[in-house]
Amino acid sequence: MRRRHGGLIFLATSIAVLAVVVARSSAPVAGQAPTTYKAPRGADGRPNLSGIWQAVNTANWNIEGHAAEAAPYSNLVGVYLAEPAGMSVVADGRLPYKPEALAKKKQNFETRLKSDPFNRDLGDPEAKCFMPGVPRATYMPFPFQIIQSTNKVLISYEYASTTRIIHMDKVPPAPIDSWMGQSTGRWEGDTLVVDVTGLNGKSWLDRAGNYLSASAHVVERYTPTSPDHLAYEATIDDPTVFTRPWKMSMPLYRRLDKNGQLLEFKCVEFSEDYIYGALRRK
Repeated sequence: MRRRHGGLIFLATSIAVLAVVVARSSAPVAGQAPTTYKAPRGADGRPNLSGIWQAVNTANWNIEGHAAEAAPYSNLVGVYLAEPAGMSVVADGRLPYKPEALAKKKQNFETRLKSDPFNRDLGDPEAKCFMPGVPRATYMPFPFQIIQSTNKVLISYEYASTTRIIHMDKVPPAPIDSWMGQSTGRWEGDTLVVDVTGLNGKSWLDRAGNYLSASAHVVERYTPTSPDHLAYEATIDDPTVFTRPWKMSMPLYRRLDKNGQLLEFKCVEFSEDYIYGALRRK
């Protein structure tokens, strides 16, 4: 009886341990999107990601972790334009820069507020109302709208009225490089996977001067995790700038405003004096 009783205790303990292991293995890992949610389908049977979305973070200031900073001209504007602190959206915390590329990043930061009408590459492109590029367009402090059809996905960004088309069918390579590049997409289950090539290498990743070159290849992943959330990932492979590919990730939130819509932010006229004012004053 004693042996039998001990065997029952051992069996019960083993079952309890197995239950804990199974429960832990089936639970989502921290930072990993749960896989149980099934997005609503469109007429083609594909997940419907249509809607107005927005990132809520400080990645546009700096995609790496950073402390709060004073405004560039705090003596003029006080706390206006001050930089909020933020957590890194980069998977490993820091970007794997090559030494010479890190030096350029630091130079970008030092000259981020400078403008020269004869040198359009000087300073942060955002300040001059240039298109933000990919992936920066996703996490600027502006909403964007996804509109799906059978073989195309349109993304319209409020900032600078920027748009791009994701081709879900085969298209030839981009004839020229551009700010937003060329996007081709495919479905992996509920995830929209987007390959972005043909970038012109002029866009920055944030106001801290992090940047990409024209060699960059970006792979985005949009995964619905609830009716009002998308898990966004972007993997960047740019051998000109970085020692290895790296990834950023963040949640995107559906805008639920009553009568929500994109409004106009056609900022060209806001930047004309900033870019060309020196010529007029001369």
